[in-house]
Amino acid sequence: MALKEEVLSLEKYDVKTVFGEYDKYLKKIERAFRVTIVLRDDSLKIIGDDKSTMLSRKVIMKLCEITEKNKELTEHDVDYTIALCLEDKVNDMPVVDKETICHTVMNKPVAPKTIGQKEYVDAIRKKMIVFGLGPAGTGKTYLAMAMAITAFKNEEVNRIILTRPAIEAGEKLGFLPGDLQSKIDPYLRPLYDALYQIMGAESFQKNMEKGLIEVAPLAYMRGRTLDNAFIILDEAQNTTPAQMKMFLTRIGFGSKVVITGDATQKDLGAGVVSGLDVALDVLKKVDEIGIVTLTSKDVVRHPLVQKIVLAYEDYEKKQEKKKTFREKDEKVVKRIRHK
Repeated sequence: MALKEEVLSLEKYDVKTVFGEYDKYLKKIERAFRVTIVLRDDSLKIIGDDKSTMLSRKVIMKLCEITEKNKELTEHDVDYTIALCLEDKVNDMPVVDKETICHTVMNKPVAPKTIGQKEYVDAIRKKMIVFGLGPAGTGKTYLAMAMAITAFKNEEVNRIILTRPAIEAGEKLGFLPGDLQSKIDPYLRPLYDALYQIMGAESFQKNMEKGLIEVAPLAYMRGRTLDNAFIILDEAQNTTPAQMKMFLTRIGFGSKVVITGDATQKDLGAGVVSGLDVALDVLKKVDEIGIVTLTSKDVVRHPLVQKIVLAYEDYEKKQEKKKTFREKDEKVVKRIRHK
């Protein structure tokens, strides 16, 4: 197969940022597409077959675009761009400056970084109730929080209500030290962390004292009607069907609701049905409700997290197959015994 050489001029881009420390991102591209890349100052030569050089060029130009908008590049950005190029979907990748929801207190843009995250954010904009499903690290809670804070600042809602079930994962609440609030706080800490990062601790405290931001266990929602509020129910896989029904029937006029959950991380007791599973089955045909499923491709934490999620997915699929085979074998044995 004839090799092709393609030369790119990267004069207007920050080459060090694009290719990473010790050219580690450049080496990733070489391995992914089996090309040789030679960098000389601001000029780049790609050597490989027609398709490989074309895909490598697409990845490099997209990474240049990301650094131009974000001023920084992560390993996830590189891996995700390569994956999208291989699937011929790189043009669908969200552009941060167009999709920015808000900025953190450190002035970092908060925006969807994957196609799945963009679908999730678009659904929150369009629908009254949205279920955001997916593994850890996909930004379900963080993006919902950013949307809630933006709606609050734009006076689209009067308050923000954040809740999650206080499920006892390994330790009983009664055996934990402190009063009730200090026992409950660990369950709500991820919500506090996101608020501090996006809104700032001082602004959060002021609005919380005024009752405009509320962070509370799900049990505290009973008996209330929540009007003109942006409500986020986090860790919804740990609700019971009764709790989920109670929560959904609290929603009032002018409110928007995001329900997040990961079906693979249930802390419910043995034999207890998840309220999230029931709700998805009951409400799947209601037009005003959006259901977005994020996958391991949407994990935006450390690349190792994505590998862990994938490893668990593979393991669970194998376990499910073994269970199916066992059930079939048991049925065959029963038939033989009956004969």
